[in-house]
Amino acid sequence: MSPPTVEHLYLDHHHWLQGWLRRRLDNTAEAADLAHDTFVRLIRSPQRFDSQPQARAYLRVVAKGLCVDLWRHRVVERAWLDTLAVLPEALAPSAEEQYTVLQALREIDTMLRNLPPKAGRAFVLSAACGMTHQEIASELGVSSRTVGTYITQAMLHCMRLEAGHPATHGNAAP
Repeated sequence: MSPPTVEHLYLDHHHWLQGWLRRRLDNTAEAADLAHDTFVRLIRSPQRFDSQPQARAYLRVVAKGLCVDLWRHRVVERAWLDTLAVLPEALAPSAEEQYTVLQALREIDTMLRNLPPKAGRAFVLSAACGMTHQEIASELGVSSRTVGTYITQAMLHCMRLEAGHPATHGNAAP
């Protein structure tokens, strides 16, 4: 018996996956989008499954990762909207500028995803907030030297991604 094609996997599991995502997200449109994205990932990186449960387990893992991405993007978006809410109207960026900044924030969030949390936070506090190494060290409860290491680690990680090299998972040190 030959392994199922993506078409067969889609026909056999799409309805189940979309329902699973709908229950998790409580949003039919987002569930449909993430179910679609799950199968796009399967097309881009074909897998071989020996059983229906194995296929569903794989699809569930991919879909969970996409849910995490969606939730992370929501956090970034919420933080940006909260920032906009406190700006005086005269200083508020245009709708186009808001969209551009939000897209950039999402890209940065995606790039920093595989870094240790303190390294990503140190980078953002330095690059986006303009904090000094000492201020960041105080915020994170680490030494200034460690902050320098974190920022270097984050910069190298981003440069690798920009150059098209795969990210190192869990630790982006050289």
